[in-house]
Amino acid sequence: MNELLAEFAERAGRYLSGLQTRSVPPTAEALEALSRFTEPLPERGTDAREVLRLLDEIGSPATVATTGGRYFGFVTGAVLPAALAANLLAGVWDQNGAYRVMSPVAAHLEEVAMGWLLDVLGLPADAGAGFVGGATTANIACLAAARHALLRDAGWNVEEDGLFGAPRIRVVVGDEVHTSVLKALSLLGLGRSRIERVPVDGQGRMRADAMPELSGDTVVCIQAGNVNTGAFDPAEEVCAAARAAGAWVHVDGAFGLWAAASPRLAPLAAGFAAADSWAADAHKWLNVPYDSGIAFVRDAEHLRAAMSVGAAYLLAGDDREPCHYTPDMSRRARGIEIWAALRALGRAGTAELIERCCRHAARFAEGFRAAGHQVLNDVVLNQVLVSFGDDETTRRVVAGVQADGTCWFGGTVWQGRAAMRVSVSSWATTDEDVERSLAAVLRVAADG
Repeated sequence: MNELLAEFAERAGRYLSGLQTRSVPPTAEALEALSRFTEPLPERGTDAREVLRLLDEIGSPATVATTGGRYFGFVTGAVLPAALAANLLAGVWDQNGAYRVMSPVAAHLEEVAMGWLLDVLGLPADAGAGFVGGATTANIACLAAARHALLRDAGWNVEEDGLFGAPRIRVVVGDEVHTSVLKALSLLGLGRSRIERVPVDGQGRMRADAMPELSGDTVVCIQAGNVNTGAFDPAEEVCAAARAAGAWVHVDGAFGLWAAASPRLAPLAAGFAAADSWAADAHKWLNVPYDSGIAFVRDAEHLRAAMSVGAAYLLAGDDREPCHYTPDMSRRARGIEIWAALRALGRAGTAELIERCCRHAARFAEGFRAAGHQVLNDVVLNQVLVSFGDDETTRRVVAGVQADGTCWFGGTVWQGRAAMRVSVSSWATTDEDVERSLAAVLRVAADG
């Protein structure tokens, strides 16, 4: 085992040190080499060091360098050194994060991390939280808690009696609702086509003046950080209207909720703490390893009622049991990495990480405009949308940049126009990375 771990450390170090010089997407040759993995299952086992060698020599070149400084596709964070080390140690521990008796250290660190997260994000200190796989699962958990609460108030026990014959639940969303929320609604039996959509403005923000009249049977889903523009829905107005009507407000805040961790950017998140539930990702802006989402619910009992399980052999203690707040039972101990990242960064470091990414995004926008290209959004956070002319030209530039390999950006369609989408989410991105990437994009665009 020690020899295997020593070889792993050597190979891992070589991979990380090579990120600055390799192409961000894998080369055609690396992708072609993946066919070497396709073989009949061996009759006899293979030495663990040989398995590691195959993974590294064939697999490493075929990865996308998302943990480097020049990946700007989707909202994908890198991995902080402390979080990576914690992930590796937790893997050695091989802890099941379901119950405290299964892993006292995992349960305790998760509870500490929960308190730190509520603090740094400006959420109610007594809110409940579940550590889940990502924002989609966090949305599921939060909306399950909303479903429980609204139907309980209507005299219906949805956990026992299901949805057959249950009172209705209205769902109100903005036209820019993220697909993960729609998936959550469909899995919870609330449907995608039954939702009421609210028009949005030119930045994708829900228009408060176009909100329907709310009622006590309503869930309103709002966004902290539009996935294309980074814009924030008008939380203060929406939450005030919902509170008056007895409605539930859920926040899809996968990456945008982290703005609350920065004193400079916190005004963008004003009013969101008045909601009833919040979904966030730690593998985005906190830069912990995949996968790591968090479901927050103002009233912890609503989350517990929607998620908890029981059996004669599952001996719960008097303290918080992690699996009572998540859809999973057996699961990896994700809270360990979140604790490590926050402990390493501290409050100031967390804010600086968020602000630095936003500064890089602003520099991209400045460079695009200076070269005569059109930035389509107000760059308020870490997202930039840029057009290089007509849709065909823009798509050609995106494809050219991806083929170039210096950096990686994705394409999107924003309010009817093709755009290149820039997401800056990595702690590893430097000023040099931004300038090098900007130069590559402008070179591809100029080459026609």
